[in-house]
Amino acid sequence: MKLWGGRFAPGRRDPLFERFSESFSVDQRLVLYDLQVNRAYVRALGEARVLAAAEVRRLTRGLDRLRRYVETHPGWARGQTSEDVHTWVEARLEREVGPVARKLRTGRSRNDLVATETRLFVKSEILNLESALAQLLASLLAQAKRHRWVVLPGYTHLQPAQPILFAHYLLAYFEMFQRDVSRLEDCRARADELPLGAGALAGTAFRLDRARLARALGFARVARNSLDVTSDRDFVCELLFACALALTHLSRLAEDLVIYSSPGYGFVELADAYSTGSSLMPQKKNPDSLELIRGKAATVLGKLTGTLALLKGLPLAYNRDLQEDKAALFDGLDTTREALLLAARLVRTLRLHPQRMKAATAQGFLTATDVADVLVSRGVPFAEAHAQVGKLVRYCDERQKTFAGLAAAEARRFIPLWDAKLRAVAASPEKAVRRRNVLGGTAPRQVARQLRAAEGTLETLRRRLPG
Repeated sequence: MKLWGGRFAPGRRDPLFERFSESFSVDQRLVLYDLQVNRAYVRALGEARVLAAAEVRRLTRGLDRLRRYVETHPGWARGQTSEDVHTWVEARLEREVGPVARKLRTGRSRNDLVATETRLFVKSEILNLESALAQLLASLLAQAKRHRWVVLPGYTHLQPAQPILFAHYLLAYFEMFQRDVSRLEDCRARADELPLGAGALAGTAFRLDRARLARALGFARVARNSLDVTSDRDFVCELLFACALALTHLSRLAEDLVIYSSPGYGFVELADAYSTGSSLMPQKKNPDSLELIRGKAATVLGKLTGTLALLKGLPLAYNRDLQEDKAALFDGLDTTREALLLAARLVRTLRLHPQRMKAATAQGFLTATDVADVLVSRGVPFAEAHAQVGKLVRYCDERQKTFAGLAAAEARRFIPLWDAKLRAVAASPEKAVRRRNVLGGTAPRQVARQLRAAEGTLETLRRRLPG
């Protein structure tokens, strides 16, 4: 069965082209949305007096029977040879209700139908992504609360920089993933408009109440331009971008944990459930889960760039190129959701080694900035204080000494104002952390405030999500 066969001579289809052009193997995933949209459309045709009441009832019952069949037969699509899911639905509906099924697409095109279904799918899947992000946020928050006073080195350029609280480190990722939730919500809001009734590109000649149809399908508004909405895939690109950026954030976290779990650092240890071994080296415990997350991030980025390339040269309005958007969308969403769920479990089961973190703060002169700051408070210009501390660091580095291991006379060669107070600041990463008591800083008081804010954010998100 073809939905467009009348124009073409029978028996002249090239089987290679048939296989090349079919989309049923991909868009079968939209079948329940197809049935939902068709049901609402049938009722709209009845309200517009295009269909008789008896026809509406017959078509509606047939669509409901198809929905129950799909829901109760997981292998319903196996062995089907339909061109696409829309063709399958119409053909099956005709078997259920007879020739009246041929009135199903009156005034409607596959163009506005698939655009409507894809938007419904996107709206639903965004909520699933937000639910996965909520689980990851909860894992980050739980670890931050459990280890809120643990100090570790903070890094820039992957070089020791300043001491920070481990909770402050985790909350940095909490902020990133919170922004990802916000981006998804923005995307959902822009996708929340009804294409149905736009026809192939010019609108329909039948007097459909599109505003009522939008309400029936749960859309916030009706698309204002039929030419635009039938070929618009901005919302697909936006969602893939949101996925790619969320996985970029996740990939950064994965890279950190790969580094921090290596023996040279030893700050954290992955649970066995999220590690693998070597087929050759018996001692290995590899962070494959984290490495795969990094790899999946690259895959989803590829889906985004491919979709943008797909759109960039298309003339208005619909073109068959757009059939390719769903494979990228489905795979990108599935990959992102699974990676987020995996990361939530991995973070929740992460084992910390606070003593290794503490020991690492003795390396790299992490308190150097604090020594300079104290000198500034004593009237030394910062540029001069910076130079003095820098020279002292070089001296210590050349002799493999730490600030705590310096004799006062050694320190005064470079910092004339060196005294017991300066030594105490230089030798204590905890003091350095407490000194950063500014809004958004790493001081315990500020991190406690950040934890309370994160708890409120997570609770608000959970209340908004279904289930």
